[in-house]
Amino acid sequence: MRIDFVTDTFPPDVNGVSMTLGRLTDGLRRRGHRVHVIRTGDGRPGETIAASVALPGYKEVRVGLPGPFKLRKRWIKKRPDAIYVATESPLGDSAVKAAKTLGIPVITGFHTNFHEYMEQYRLGGLQPAAKFYLKRFHSRADCTLAPSPEVVEALRAEGFPEVHLLGRGVDTALFHPEKRSFDLRREWGAENDAPVVLIVGRVAPEKNLDLAMDVFRRMEAHLPGTRCVVVGDGPIRARLQEAHPQVHFAGVKTGEDLAVHYASADVLLFPSETETFGNVVLEGLASGLVTVSYDYAAPARHVRHGENGLKATKGDADEFARVALDALDVVRHQSLRCSARQTAEALGWDQVIVSFEERLSSLAGQSKDILRPHLTPKKRPKLGCRTVFLSDIHLGTPDSKAAEVTHFLKHLRCEKLVLNGDIIDGWALRRGGRWRGRHSRFIRKVLKMMEKDKTEVIYLRGNHDDILERFLPLAFGRLKVMKEHIHTALNGKRYLVVHGDGFDSVSTNHKWLAVLGSVGYDVLLNLNRLYNRWRAWRGKEYFSLSKKIKAKVKSAVSFVDRYEHQLQELARHKKCDGIICGHIHTPEDKEVGEIHYLNSGDWVESLTAIIEHLDGRMELVEYSSFLAGLGSTLEIEEENVSETEAA
Repeated sequence: MRIDFVTDTFPPDVNGVSMTLGRLTDGLRRRGHRVHVIRTGDGRPGETIAASVALPGYKEVRVGLPGPFKLRKRWIKKRPDAIYVATESPLGDSAVKAAKTLGIPVITGFHTNFHEYMEQYRLGGLQPAAKFYLKRFHSRADCTLAPSPEVVEALRAEGFPEVHLLGRGVDTALFHPEKRSFDLRREWGAENDAPVVLIVGRVAPEKNLDLAMDVFRRMEAHLPGTRCVVVGDGPIRARLQEAHPQVHFAGVKTGEDLAVHYASADVLLFPSETETFGNVVLEGLASGLVTVSYDYAAPARHVRHGENGLKATKGDADEFARVALDALDVVRHQSLRCSARQTAEALGWDQVIVSFEERLSSLAGQSKDILRPHLTPKKRPKLGCRTVFLSDIHLGTPDSKAAEVTHFLKHLRCEKLVLNGDIIDGWALRRGGRWRGRHSRFIRKVLKMMEKDKTEVIYLRGNHDDILERFLPLAFGRLKVMKEHIHTALNGKRYLVVHGDGFDSVSTNHKWLAVLGSVGYDVLLNLNRLYNRWRAWRGKEYFSLSKKIKAKVKSAVSFVDRYEHQLQELARHKKCDGIICGHIHTPEDKEVGEIHYLNSGDWVESLTAIIEHLDGRMELVEYSSFLAGLGSTLEIEEENVSETEAA
């Protein structure tokens, strides 16, 4: 099988999730599968690196950013048989959506109780939102794999569908009591067989290390000479190191070095209450340590109190401390430590990998690639028409829907294309706007229409591309650049086509104020973008703040009314039957007396255009409705992949 992993953490990162994924991928490759990893951070050859940001205050953790278009493009070109999404970040969320869109089986892993971490970081109020997000994330997948029966049952009780168990294993060849180092113990100051208490994991609030430090103080008082070693790093290490100078902080250890640290200790303290599994406990058992932990996750499944380890009721700190003191009394009894080792020897990774492989194979065998024939149609459906009118695309701004308008034009074959102003936003480019690849592709599409389809192109200058004013009129073959245009429809009606900024007193007489307004509009669009990301997270549809404000503010409404009235008067003056304009980003198609008023809207929010059909009929069309009418909904996905990826 071809299997893709998507994750925010992977070796050489040091944490339980990373270690688990490393074992799974290595095991699948040994069994002949082609495995590719899409990850954050610094990757190795053969891995795809996704964009990410460091978690504020926790630089060791990187959060993957959404990459739906890149993922879709990759999976269309190299379709995997199954996808495993290991982390619930924006990257993981976009991977699940992309997989479902393409009909590829997708499994998610519930590796970390992020919602339970909120309390440790004083964000308890966000727990319901975090739980809602996790439930929605995992519900989209074909199934979710959790590492312990307790987590499986808890998720099912919360309403998570299709949750199954995928246990964990331990490398008993790497973690072994024979690797005990007396030189290392002397470095720790463990003289005369003094017991060494080991703590392994992220040095972070969610690991409950303040309790561990308090318990160690009691153990030291109970048996003077007891030493404590912390292996790991994290955001609270400096605070703990300053508060507990008698504790040895060894930093991050991996591989053989980590195994030696385990084997050279005697007692493993594992006070965390937020684990989904707890790989550290299995590593402690394999190393022959007396493990002290709470009775849940891995300890609940593999530790038998008093036989191969010690455990306390989850959440009972006093009982945990008493059990830790008991560990000092039994640490010299080899029977318990030998029993711990025997337990680990039965927990190899091979059976875990086989179980994971069977789950992937089952889903891959059930999948049907029903989308592929539609995603790669032999011929794109096209509408033949006389004329297309577009305005206010604002190339050069981040909110320009250049990919969508290019895709729109690919579904048309027209005799004449009228670009009615503000196609290129010179104001934004002068302010430092960024010209993107998708903006260039729109220009190339127009040129291709001129060359291949013999389309006549009329470019009317607007206020944002008013630099063209000094060159008017201008003609290059089938391209004509002018200030206004008289269009005669097939039915004989004459339409005056102008951008319309000449009837906006602010744009005409107070350009500085218009530029200031443009900046304000950009700010509003940025806020709108953030707001709609939140609405999408809540499962709500797109909402336009600017349209809502225009509808509510009386002065804006009266401005539009005056604007329309003045343009209608101009049409009468020019002895035209109608007028086609743009500028105010308000699409409209209405008859006022004997004048037909048409506004083509914009390609920032409205995504509208005007089409003159072959019978001379004028129609205001909206992008998504137009494509749906052509039966091109599924094709949109692939088109948008290539448009955005190439940018």
